Amino acid sequence: MDEQTGMPASTGTSAHERDKQKLHEMGYAQELSRKMSGFSNFAVSFTIISILSGCLTLYTFGMQVGGPVDMNIGWPLVGIMVTIVGLAMAEVCSSYPTAGGLYYWSAKLAKKNAPAWSWFTGWFNLIGQVGITAGIDFGLAFFTDVLLNFLFGYPTTPGWIIVVYAVVLFLHGLLNTFGVRLVAFLNDVSVWWHIIGVIVIVGLLFALPDHHQSASFVFTHFENRTGWSNSFYVFLIGLLLAQYTFTGYDASAHMTEETVAADVAGPRGIVMSIVVSLVAGWILLIGVTAAIQNYDTELTRGIAGFAPAFIFIDAAGRHLAELMLFIVVGAQFYCGMSSVTANSRMIYAFSRDGALPASAFWHKINKRTRTPTNSVWFAAVGAFILGLPYLYSPVAYFAVTSIAVIGLYIAYAIPIYLRLRAGDDFQRGPWHLGKWSYLVGWIAVIWVIFISILFMLPQFAPISIATFNYAPVAVGVVVIFAGVWYAVSAKNWFKGPKVQGTPEELAAIERELESI
Repeated sequence: MDEQTGMPASTGTSAHERDKQKLHEMGYAQELSRKMSGFSNFAVSFTIISILSGCLTLYTFGMQVGGPVDMNIGWPLVGIMVTIVGLAMAEVCSSYPTAGGLYYWSAKLAKKNAPAWSWFTGWFNLIGQVGITAGIDFGLAFFTDVLLNFLFGYPTTPGWIIVVYAVVLFLHGLLNTFGVRLVAFLNDVSVWWHIIGVIVIVGLLFALPDHHQSASFVFTHFENRTGWSNSFYVFLIGLLLAQYTFTGYDASAHMTEETVAADVAGPRGIVMSIVVSLVAGWILLIGVTAAIQNYDTELTRGIAGFAPAFIFIDAAGRHLAELMLFIVVGAQFYCGMSSVTANSRMIYAFSRDGALPASAFWHKINKRTRTPTNSVWFAAVGAFILGLPYLYSPVAYFAVTSIAVIGLYIAYAIPIYLRLRAGDDFQRGPWHLGKWSYLVGWIAVIWVIFISILFMLPQFAPISIATFNYAPVAVGVVVIFAGVWYAVSAKNWFKGPKVQGTPEELAAIERELESI
């Protein structure tokens, strides 16, 4: 049996050869180590979605912006729309299983101005990837900080939280430096950590409290502490909790050059990571909301922004609350590690095609581990910089999550739109939607346009330096930078994804790497 596929050895070998042949057809050598199974590919995206990260790090936001109805009705509504986006992406992934993912798809699907489509898709994907890494690891820093505070009295001021943030980003960079085997193993563990963790947390919150909120409260209670008077507007803004959690599943596409049977495993990884997260995340949100003992005190007591910690304490007592926080921190640690992995592969592929400053440096492969080590540290440092505004803005974290959503989803929608525009010229891979391609695709594009506008809007009133949503600024800076650079220079030399060489030259690259 082949240890990566679980299939007979001969079938496993032919799968490796088909993957390499497909990569050669796209013009790339097999530089990265192809050792990930289909389950590991799914595990990367599932880990980055991380319901124990997104749901709980934005839970305080949800309690202020819409409340239980936004979290527990908004979650399945958003989950269904995200599944539609994922289905449309998965179909394209099956045709082009490469680490470049979205920007490569755009280059191949555009009939006119392909380099421009590819360029802007890549830059939106880059800002979204850096934003999602920042959002995940900042959430991890929050929860690690409160756990350390409970255990050792660690300070909870912004500066000390930034210190924790720097440490976890460094650890995630370090883990990703050691090679894909370790990352794949930890991602496999992460799936079970998340599933068992949700069962433990929800089980404790169901069994221990003397009081639980009614079903009416869990599913219909509305809360507005934003300063805005329009309830419908507040409900829509509150969808950020769910929409932010459902991000990063393009990781399955970025890992396809390291996955066996990638043209099927990649698409399945995208879709299944969304579906499993939808079900498990809804259970988690319902369980936490039902366990609320005192809405006001748990929202505002003690360490601001850590409402879930105080819900755990009031429902289960201090020691079991610390256990639940440990479970959450562990899940978020896995999540951040996987985000750096996926982010670095996107940076590696984009720089392979010369689209980043100092591309030759970022594209460099560590020949011992066959991982893009320099890109790993680009991802970690970029995320650290994006999180620094928290030092002066208590709502900066919410802006980071908006940046992640806007950047990633625009990058998701562009190749979906181009696939629709290509019509029958699109060459389907072995995993496709058949007659449903157009309906699914257009719904996905319309949803992305809607949320991209929505999450650039102000979240809290009155608007000040402390409440300002700087997501439009961050996204705008990237668009202006990428746009000006393209108009002034890149349009003259960026031609989209580069072909690394002839089949003979690609084979020579592979032989050199395999001989080390």
